[in-house]
Amino acid sequence: MNSDVTGQGDPAFSHAQTGTPESVWRADPVLAEAEDLDLSRFHRLVVAAAHPDDESHMAGGLIASAAARGMTVDVVVASAGEASHPDSPTHDQECLARLRQDEVTAAVHALAPSAHLHLLGLSDGHLSEDVPLVLARLVDLIAQQGAETLLVSTLHEDRHPDHAAVAEAAAGAAWRTDATHLEAPLWLWHWGDSNDLSALAASKPLVRLTLSADARAAKRTAMALHTTQISPLSPHPGDETLLGPSILAHFERPFEILCRPTPGELSPFDDLHRGAEDPWQTQTSWYEERKRALTLAVLPQRRYASALEIGCSVGVLARDLAARSDEVIGVDESTVALEHARRTVAGTGVELLRCRVPEEWPQPSAGRQPDLVVVSEIGYFLSPGRMALLAERIAASGATTVIACHWRHRIVGWPLTVVDVHAALDEALTLPRVTTVSDADFELVVWSSATTDEEG
Repeated sequence: MNSDVTGQGDPAFSHAQTGTPESVWRADPVLAEAEDLDLSRFHRLVVAAAHPDDESHMAGGLIASAAARGMTVDVVVASAGEASHPDSPTHDQECLARLRQDEVTAAVHALAPSAHLHLLGLSDGHLSEDVPLVLARLVDLIAQQGAETLLVSTLHEDRHPDHAAVAEAAAGAAWRTDATHLEAPLWLWHWGDSNDLSALAASKPLVRLTLSADARAAKRTAMALHTTQISPLSPHPGDETLLGPSILAHFERPFEILCRPTPGELSPFDDLHRGAEDPWQTQTSWYEERKRALTLAVLPQRRYASALEIGCSVGVLARDLAARSDEVIGVDESTVALEHARRTVAGTGVELLRCRVPEEWPQPSAGRQPDLVVVSEIGYFLSPGRMALLAERIAASGATTVIACHWRHRIVGWPLTVVDVHAALDEALTLPRVTTVSDADFELVVWSSATTDEEG
């Protein structure tokens, strides 16, 4: 819970400042209006903390409650909290990191003896630079039980850049795995007031977990084990107590408050396309050229009335499909990618649309439903649930030919593989699988009711 920070444009705060008394929060009606958190539908809890002690304060009771229910519990701590006392004359960062890692190990095992603790050892105070690393680690942990997982992170609006970074990583991991994501306020109870809480609740509805006597006792034990934070390191200036009684009082409640952010993540593909005109090297790579040629070669019909490419990126395949189709619609969720694609398809008649598939479905200007749908190198950038929905949408589109082509190697930070993607299409489509090309690097599959002797 390192303090003395300014969080992403928010005013700075310090642990030494007089914060909002717990008595004020106890009387706030917004807390009483929070919905109850039902743990019965979850089989796994993953808690993502920025620093050692975050886990105990924001979700110690939840961890103990989950363990008591027999849920699998994983606690991920992104940094060692080595920057908690930057002016200490007695403890350097290496020493603090070692002490705080020992503390969090003891605290987590006090809350849940069988919990799995993952210490990432990233740089305290600089987690905004490591969001992709935290996200990928969370995805790896959650992937196999995504829909049954409750993922709890620090709060994005906590006015601490490390807390915001972990919240961002958790939001992305939840979106990619179908986990349920909740955020937990920490410093908000210190610097915030009723207006801040009301504003938070308006955008992120509050949920409340009432703690049993055993869960409260376990939480008190865990918090007391973080001695570097609740006691002075020495009598010298710079070694002061960071979490005094007035701050700790917020976490001694008989309940814990979390909030429910809107599911989703910012598209990672906008930044990717800002960094490179053609990030997948679709116009220069032999892999891409060969794969594209095979994709066109295995189409069973010579010509299609309407083709839809999902995830068109910079538009190279959409441009080539225009030679085999009366009408081509290319869609992508990245506005930056579509800017590049417009230059690629200029003069070909390809229509480009921005939409997030499968939640949104493209509506071409002509209103014509596609008879060819192409899903190339995009399926594994979805969660399992979203991929299943995409397959259902394609099946409902009425297309007579569906072609999918995906890289066979693992994609870091994403849970699905080519096997998962093509299996989802196998399950949803009523069209027969007529062609399978298994290359060392990609698998290409065609489902079609068309025959190769049709003239189109």
